[in-house]
Amino acid sequence: MTITGTTAAEIFDSIRLLARGGDLPPGHALPPVRDLAATLGVNRNTVALAYRRLATAGIATTQGRLGTRIRPPHGAGEQEGALPGSPLVDLASGNPAPRWLPDVPALLAQRPYRPRLYGEAPVAPALDAHARRWFDGDCPARFAISLAHGAVDAVERLLAACLVPGDTVAVEDPCFLGSINTLRIGGYQAVGVAVDAEGMRADALDAALAGGAQAVIVTPRAQNPTGCSLSAARARQLRAVLARHRHALVIADDHFSLLSAAGYHDVIPRGARRWAVVRSVSKPFGPDLRLAFVASDTQTAQRLQLRLAPGTGWVSHLLQDVVGACLASPAVTRRIAGARADYARRRDALRAALAAQSVPVLAPADGLNLWLPLPADSRPVTTALARRGWRVRGGEAFGVQAPAHGLRITVSTLDPAQARCLARDLGQVLAAEAD
Repeated sequence: MTITGTTAAEIFDSIRLLARGGDLPPGHALPPVRDLAATLGVNRNTVALAYRRLATAGIATTQGRLGTRIRPPHGAGEQEGALPGSPLVDLASGNPAPRWLPDVPALLAQRPYRPRLYGEAPVAPALDAHARRWFDGDCPARFAISLAHGAVDAVERLLAACLVPGDTVAVEDPCFLGSINTLRIGGYQAVGVAVDAEGMRADALDAALAGGAQAVIVTPRAQNPTGCSLSAARARQLRAVLARHRHALVIADDHFSLLSAAGYHDVIPRGARRWAVVRSVSKPFGPDLRLAFVASDTQTAQRLQLRLAPGTGWVSHLLQDVVGACLASPAVTRRIAGARADYARRRDALRAALAAQSVPVLAPADGLNLWLPLPADSRPVTTALARRGWRVRGGEAFGVQAPAHGLRITVSTLDPAQARCLARDLGQVLAAEAD
């Protein structure tokens, strides 16, 4: 195995070919810049540039004084969803309750379908008008509307439109699985920002941005997995931090907007250059109705539209018709209100049952889940619960820099009697683990 080349491009190509051929396996440490420059007879800056290109391309990872290593291939990562055929009571899926999803065939039967052809507007006029009313007052006054195939797709497109692989992105820690996988596959470097009951911590975000983060993804409400929502005070603190770091792309992933029991508090500072607020319909209408509204500054919207070209990359107008029918239906509006209240009751029932067993959870919480912090690896707890008939999700996969020890429990279909049984079993398991 020999690295060759006298220019940054040649050194980059040499290492890339060696990595793809297996001569430089994942985890292999590349020579220090100074040593390789001496071996090849080139300037150290030439090797440093080649290494930076390798990191940007996702071939290597730079770790400061720890050096540069060949990066392992990206795996799919842990995914949300149910486990088909499992005999366990599934409290790990992250899914909404089917009973609250709209009757799509009935809605479509009431609306004639008109085929759309190349050249038509990517966003249906009725949806554009609805989105403008929905976002008005929650983000800077001058904004453009785009659509994406769900909140995760919106975040991925925003990052690809505004960043380059290798850039660092600040995210909540623990973080949503979809965001972690998006950053990994896109070749971005994630830096975790601690959260507490009021959301992302401002001091930790300030440190991440000062350290070079080019973007931040913040969840204003129902953060997944913790369920926390930003308080008004915390949102003001985050705006102040972001106002000092105007280079950063700010993405507010308000995915639970239609179902949230919490108020919305804006984090985008006045005069922000690059920003977007994302609101999805996947939780109230079901994950198969994968559509998200994106309000953003005009320049960011123009970049998005290059990837959502009319007729080729746009969100299907048939899907837009379904979502438009749902949003315009009084019956669906009542169903959303019922789901919001029902999810809140189920969260409260499980929290009360856990409190009766002296098992604390992070509170207050919003969304479909409750988060229970643990002092150590969750696997012994999840295994013990599985033996008692429960499937819950261990928290480690939600960690950014390090595993997040905890349990995420989906409450959307958990009834009060089940909540009491789960709390009793969980209390006993945790007591046995503590002995």
